[in-house]
Amino acid sequence: MNHKPSVTRFGWLAAVLVATALLGGCVIGPTRSSSTTTRTPQNPLIEQASALAGNPANAGQIDALLAQLDDATLAEQAAMLPEGHPLYPYAGRALLRRGLPLPRPFDRVAWQFDASARPPAAADGYRPPVRLAVLLPLSGDLSAAAAPVRDGLLAGYYGESRQRPDVQFYDTHGTPGGAIAAYDRAAAEGNDFVVGPLGRDEVGALFSRGNLTVPVLALNRASDLPPAGNASFSLSPEDEGVAAAGLLLERGARNVLVIAGPDDSQRRAVDALRNHLAEHGATVTGIASAGVADFSPYAQAEGGIDAVFLAVRGNVARELMPRLALAGLAGLPRVATSHLLSGTGKPEEDRVLDGIAFPGETWTSGGYVAGLPPEATVAERLPTARGGAARLFAFGYDAWLLTAYLDKLAQSADASITGATGVLRIDGSGNVQRTPAWSTFSAGVAVPLANAGRY
Repeated sequence: MNHKPSVTRFGWLAAVLVATALLGGCVIGPTRSSSTTTRTPQNPLIEQASALAGNPANAGQIDALLAQLDDATLAEQAAMLPEGHPLYPYAGRALLRRGLPLPRPFDRVAWQFDASARPPAAADGYRPPVRLAVLLPLSGDLSAAAAPVRDGLLAGYYGESRQRPDVQFYDTHGTPGGAIAAYDRAAAEGNDFVVGPLGRDEVGALFSRGNLTVPVLALNRASDLPPAGNASFSLSPEDEGVAAAGLLLERGARNVLVIAGPDDSQRRAVDALRNHLAEHGATVTGIASAGVADFSPYAQAEGGIDAVFLAVRGNVARELMPRLALAGLAGLPRVATSHLLSGTGKPEEDRVLDGIAFPGETWTSGGYVAGLPPEATVAERLPTARGGAARLFAFGYDAWLLTAYLDKLAQSADASITGATGVLRIDGSGNVQRTPAWSTFSAGVAVPLANAGRY
């Protein structure tokens, strides 16, 4: 089933609406317009980490070892690692998380992407696949989360006037055998690239196969690194925790009180924040639940409190603010996860959140994204781009960009693209690294926060 793009400025909005209604397993057709050194690192921690680096299952242990190094030692030891050394991707990520430069671009030895079957790249690096399969749970409990991802991807697809691939959607919930069976079907039907699946366990099961016959851009992280030639993209809570820690450090925080909700994603963000702070000699003085009635004991921690980190929803944060004020903590720097936007939207109620910084997406923060109209414009036509779904819409849009520009990112180790969720790069292991945009509340309304997160 082929659909031609509209020639009007925002005509792709109508195309997305039509395509959403007609999906049902149909195919969206294309349109066309015109030498290594053997030097051994001397630091004992580096030697231990090097011994573990050959097995992706050791990633957590490796990160813990590198976290014990100060900035200067980590930078020096990373520079000593020869090209192709399996530890360099870990050391490079650790440097970036600390806001430090890489001694050289990420190696492309262990991780390579083969785009030889695709048409030649355009001058800007645009090089999409020929037949694209998208694996999403289009029915069932997760369909509400999948719909904005789908529509964001279609927005990017229809917004492109150059040659595009055939696109076929596979419902991972409606396919007997789930995402793995959907992937096998997509491979058997001749697709040359796969976006998805969306579930973390599904991605883990797919990556555990090792070599995949058709390369994948997974839409979540797994405990294993992507197999060579495959990539992983996620709005991960770990990335938010690291980004929040960087902003707190930039603001001089050394003793941070954490208030967290019970969700797994919130706990993961807290763990990442705590580890990143520890790398820089800062401390999480306590982790309190949102239900604590009196924060005074936390405020009296040895060394005092100089910042607060909130891993809670916005409606929960509103209830916390009076209690923090009673404990004398209201005037401190406050940084949150993107959960802060959930449960907000009424400025008269959200004024209490003024001044809290939180990471977000370029598009949802009011930033300009080439080829994508402002969020408010899209939300008028598409329910899947409204409210909390907007960040998933932006995520889907960037999934299309990564599909089309993956070869550019893979061939140039220091290349980046500016997407709807932030600036995107691929590290030496196939994980997409995202630099988020920052926002804050002002008069109860979320607004961009300039010059944040530079640590």
